[in-house]
Amino acid sequence: MLGESILGRATRKAAARAVGSGLDKLAQRVRDCGGAPLAVVLPGGTRIDFGANPKVVFKVRDDAALATLAQPSLDALGEAYVEGRIDLDGDMMEALAVADRLASAGGAPAGARLALLLGRHPVQQDRRDVQYHYDVGNDFYRLWLDERMVYSCAYFKTGEETLDQAQIDKLEHICRKLRLAPGERLLDIGCGWGALVLHAAQRYGVSAVGITLSTRQAELARERVAAADLADRVEILQLDYRELVEHFGEASFDKVASIGMFEHVGLRNLSLYFGTVARVLRERGLFLNHGITATDVDNRPVGSGAGDFVDKYVFPGGELPHLHLAVREMAAQHFEVYDVESLRPHYARTLAHWSRRLHARLDEAAATVPARTLRIWRAYLAGCAYGFAQGWMNVYQILASKQTKSGPTALPPTRDWLYR
Repeated sequence: MLGESILGRATRKAAARAVGSGLDKLAQRVRDCGGAPLAVVLPGGTRIDFGANPKVVFKVRDDAALATLAQPSLDALGEAYVEGRIDLDGDMMEALAVADRLASAGGAPAGARLALLLGRHPVQQDRRDVQYHYDVGNDFYRLWLDERMVYSCAYFKTGEETLDQAQIDKLEHICRKLRLAPGERLLDIGCGWGALVLHAAQRYGVSAVGITLSTRQAELARERVAAADLADRVEILQLDYRELVEHFGEASFDKVASIGMFEHVGLRNLSLYFGTVARVLRERGLFLNHGITATDVDNRPVGSGAGDFVDKYVFPGGELPHLHLAVREMAAQHFEVYDVESLRPHYARTLAHWSRRLHARLDEAAATVPARTLRIWRAYLAGCAYGFAQGWMNVYQILASKQTKSGPTALPPTRDWLYR
């Protein structure tokens, strides 16, 4: 009897705290607007339903999370999940959609604060930020990436392709856009685990250099180059893009690709970044920049604080430029933009694949990384899949030709060759 009375008092206190925090009012607002498939279970066991037939259950582990739930943002909810103050039962991607509903009902603005003041991105800080993200461990990434470990947007011609096939098609799409030819010299800035340089050397007969700041990526990429017997034509360097001119000299490459990298250089450094690419590229050489962009023309993040979560837990120092800013900065460095392609639907699908693949191997992942790290990545992948599907950000491939001298480009008059 004594135990039951203590439990009863604890339950009543938890319910009272929920009322006091405004959680019950938020639940009523959500129900009045059609409801959400969510239930919240409080520390004492009290359950609050936000709609009929809940598919997602948030389990509150401490009182501090009650205030987060009462006035939620995606940043605050993500932090509470990562830090173990809230557990969830149900599909992670469904949970992200529910969390966005809560953030909207709670009054969180769709446009978050300017996530970062325009930072200077010193070389050593960029190196630490990159290693924080990519040196989680190759074994972890292997669990949910494709067999080539391509950590960027895949290319789905029909939507029915496997992730492995869609990533091969993406590599092909890039090589065709760059019009690679045997004997040319290709630079891949931010080469990851080497998939593009290996594909380009094997299929197109180029000599290729890939650079990365990640120690783990460089080590595995070099192993793959050696295993493919391509060490005479493919080189992997742990190098910052700002060191390229000093290392290779002017006009040392015929073609340059940068896939999923320029969003990490910082808005203030875009001129330096594109200028460096121009300096190492020969006249009339082609440059393909593939990167995530903001949808707000003033480069402000959207998504009820989702960008704050990414900056704090996933990739410190990232800044997303709007497409117009990227094109302007490229033009200022004597690039003539030839083709711009949005891949937003492709990235939403890619991220959904990654999220589901990680969910299918949670036990293996839990044996590879700490529990907190696994929570971060589950929230990140599902959240990004939802964000791209909602249009909070985009991803563009921009193909340009270096044009410091007047006259025609060295490109065909139509785009037919892009899709053969």
